[in-house]
Amino acid sequence: MSVSTASSWLKATACGGLFLLALGAAQPALAQKKKGKAEATPAATGPQRLQPLYGGVTPAQAQALVGATVLADIDRSFASRPEASKFFSQKGYEYLQENQPDTAAVRFNLAWALDPKNADTYRGLAVLISQRPGTSPEAIQALLSQALAVAPTDSRLLTDAATNTLSRYEQTKKKKDLTQAADFAQRALTADSTNANAWQTTARVKYFQEDYAGAWAAVHKGQSYSLSSLDFTFLTELMAKAPDPTGKFK
Repeated sequence: MSVSTASSWLKATACGGLFLLALGAAQPALAQKKKGKAEATPAATGPQRLQPLYGGVTPAQAQALVGATVLADIDRSFASRPEASKFFSQKGYEYLQENQPDTAAVRFNLAWALDPKNADTYRGLAVLISQRPGTSPEAIQALLSQALAVAPTDSRLLTDAATNTLSRYEQTKKKKDLTQAADFAQRALTADSTNANAWQTTARVKYFQEDYAGAWAAVHKGQSYSLSSLDFTFLTELMAKAPDPTGKFK
């Protein structure tokens, strides 16, 4: 099966036209959770192929769900399963950006079945479920934790973990959540000091710690690497607590 044939097969599967799964660059960041009462982790519902990691099966069970015929076709099309996994996880991100979450889920799940050590499969699924109403920070963190288990120094993952933990802190107001978010953010910057999103997440941590001077310093550091990292809603909240010492934001 060629790459184009594989892509056509996956598209048909995601749309429900085939049942072969029995029963899924620039990459988006985790969606920000709104403040409010903590929500319970939603139960896995819908077709198994659309549930993260096929609803919690083992990698061996996932491969059985994909099927020997499909796996053999993929093996003929790619030099290795890890290579195929990277291809399909990248496709997952592309479909997320095109607002086709079901197709993205199929891509990420297949990528995971092909290589459980591909951290992008867990991250992609975490991004995916973060966009679903009612998803708890705990459900997202479970996927990010699996990603960090195979890529513990990935700055993007650490930033996502920090952002997600801050979302949980906004719900729980537990100091341990804020401390953990700060740790994730610092580890993200240790891994990549030019990660603009990690600097902005650090700014939010400093804000909740009531270190407004530190928050502004982190905002400007992140801005120096990427203007797109700025969150103007957060800047408004920060300015209400303390003016920008540089006078840039008013």
